[in-house]
Amino acid sequence: MVPLINGADRTLRWFIEDVWGQFDDDHTRPGAPLFPSERKNADGSSRRVGDDALRGGLKVAAKAHLPGWGERLTPHVLRHFCASQLYENGLDLLAIQEVLGHSWIATTMRYVHVQQTRVEDAWVAGTERAAKRLEGLTR
Repeated sequence: MVPLINGADRTLRWFIEDVWGQFDDDHTRPGAPLFPSERKNADGSSRRVGDDALRGGLKVAAKAHLPGWGERLTPHVLRHFCASQLYENGLDLLAIQEVLGHSWIATTMRYVHVQQTRVEDAWVAGTERAAKRLEGLTR
């Protein structure tokens, strides 16, 4: 799975560095769409690409690169995956709630899928930290 993530990272980097700025005069402005459309708003800024275009593009890419996922991989599934990855890499639930734009933390908690070993890993890490502290106190 790592090569896919690295490939996706290279693709996203290419898109942001080489393509994104060509759609809007100020792609760094707050609220600028990550995936701009060639269509413009009344003020001349780029509109966001439509949901159908994203879903269709994702479906084509999944069929080409992820056999068996063509019908199952959706933008919603990617939201769950991203939320879970953010949590696993140390971002707290309140920050993930803000990133996803949820009003309720309970909604965010349903998006985060925790690895089954997370509790055990946290327990081991906690006991190791406690042992080191205790060792420092007894010297």
